[in-house]
Amino acid sequence: MKQAFDSRIEQAISLRQQQGLLRRTQAIGDGNHRKFALNGERFINFSSNDYLGLAASEELALAYQQAIAKYGSGSGASPLVTGYSTSHANLDSALSEWLGYDNAIFFSSGFAANQALLFSLLEKGDLLLQDRLNHASLMEAGMLSPATMKRYRHGDLSHLASLFVPSTPTFAVTESVFSMDGDIAPVDEFIQQCQLANVMTMVDDAHGIGVLGDDGLGALSQCQRKPDILVVTFGKAFGLNGAAVLCSKAMSEYLTQFARHYIYSTAFSAAHASALLTALTMIQTQVWRREKLSELGAMFREGVAHLPAYVETQTPIKPWVMGDEVNTLALCSELKSNGIWTTAIRPPTVAKDTARLRITLSATHTSSDISALVNCLEESAKELPCQKR
Repeated sequence: MKQAFDSRIEQAISLRQQQGLLRRTQAIGDGNHRKFALNGERFINFSSNDYLGLAASEELALAYQQAIAKYGSGSGASPLVTGYSTSHANLDSALSEWLGYDNAIFFSSGFAANQALLFSLLEKGDLLLQDRLNHASLMEAGMLSPATMKRYRHGDLSHLASLFVPSTPTFAVTESVFSMDGDIAPVDEFIQQCQLANVMTMVDDAHGIGVLGDDGLGALSQCQRKPDILVVTFGKAFGLNGAAVLCSKAMSEYLTQFARHYIYSTAFSAAHASALLTALTMIQTQVWRREKLSELGAMFREGVAHLPAYVETQTPIKPWVMGDEVNTLALCSELKSNGIWTTAIRPPTVAKDTARLRITLSATHTSSDISALVNCLEESAKELPCQKR
């Protein structure tokens, strides 16, 4: 009966509201990613994943406009019909050469890429090992796959190794940079540990690609070894959207045959692929963007390292861990009243008693932006204590 669904929906929303965990979208107005308007007020944006500022770049916008004029707006079909163009092929070649793989397979999002991989590769009797803080797309796919999934303690490679089962097909997955904590996984050691046990490896480099390393190579800049599969997404440092799976020729052929997210989804457009190629060139050549991020990070650290909610990271993700959900929301509101936009992250996205602001830095920020943020955090610390961690 339809009434059963109506009742279920109403109860679920009511419970989420009572718990103070109700999420809402807000339509922001004009802006350039660094600053935007909402309800007549203007905010400095410290919640974007536009780490290198490419989403706000006039250079990239112009390249996209020119590509749309040349190729049109959409692809019109899936990759296996007529949705794959010379622009896609050029992007495939450039990404593969840069990152050292045979091929790149494109998806509409990192979520789709992660799920396509796990659903396509895993069978009953396989063992899937995941860092317990991996992204929801990986965890959900693991739970829904026919494989047995086990989670190892965050970053604990001894625990990972203890879960290996000889003669069992095993697939191990980690992120490179964890989106809620901003910490970097021991990727090289992870790969080495798995190779010694003949375990297939995958690294989700969504928040590392373009950012980590002087050359922007992401996870690979931290490694002497390569994972069997590398997932890079285009919605963060690339400033656009979509994702790519970097892999061997055989794996590329397999995914082309069996990855349903790839086979049955409309491809992103040729214009989009062309713009992504421009973004890739900017990442490779505009080193100043990573240098700017480093300078801003040092300035932020100097201003707030003495405050108890501060968490040291080597990435643009700066979690401000309050613990208490009410105080986290209060701090978020107080910052907004001072023209600073951050996002309160609460359970179930993060563990109980670890509610936080997810502060992110971008190469578009200025030193005065960081000073404004630091001053507000210092003032708020006097009124809104964080829980001991």
